[in-house]
Amino acid sequence: MVKVAVLVSGGGTNLQALLDASKYGGVPNAEIALVVASKAGVYALERAEKAGVESAVLSRKDYASQDEYDFAMVQLLKSHGIEVVVLAGFLSILGKAVIDAYPERILNIHPSLIPSFCGKGYYGLKVHEAALEKGVKVTGATVHFVNEIPDGGKIIAQKAVEVKDDDTPETLQKRVMEQAEWVILPEALRKVTDNM
Repeated sequence: MVKVAVLVSGGGTNLQALLDASKYGGVPNAEIALVVASKAGVYALERAEKAGVESAVLSRKDYASQDEYDFAMVQLLKSHGIEVVVLAGFLSILGKAVIDAYPERILNIHPSLIPSFCGKGYYGLKVHEAALEKGVKVTGATVHFVNEIPDGGKIIAQKAVEVKDDDTPETLQKRVMEQAEWVILPEALRKVTDNM
């Protein structure tokens, strides 16, 4: 079994999709072994506890520099034998030390069809607001490997979702999660862990 850490910053809906897939055989070679939250008190930590998965909180503001934070993250992951990292709505930036420790082993889910509406500043509802402002008829989600460029790594999976005329950022976000993110994130993790 490939040991996987899921990094979260909020409610953990993508974490739940991975936990469900794991429970029902959707990622047969992966074990969700650790959940790391960027702050205490987020609902994703409750999801981890309910699933019997160990969790930790590692907050960027508790470290004087990016380098110290990255060092602490690598130590935490290595101490749990983590082989693959999934960023599931994780809002802290990972630096070079973490990326170098897990080359082509850090996956991120992004709520658009990269290269649209991605990069620095595009996260959460901002992505869907931008898509609606632009008037696109199709959006979706992308799972990609993480490198030093925000949303710049090699694409693993994408899924398109229709944009409706009466969409709000919130309704579009919900549809993208349900129809794309929760589908392709477990599939991408399976693809990566099946080849290890």
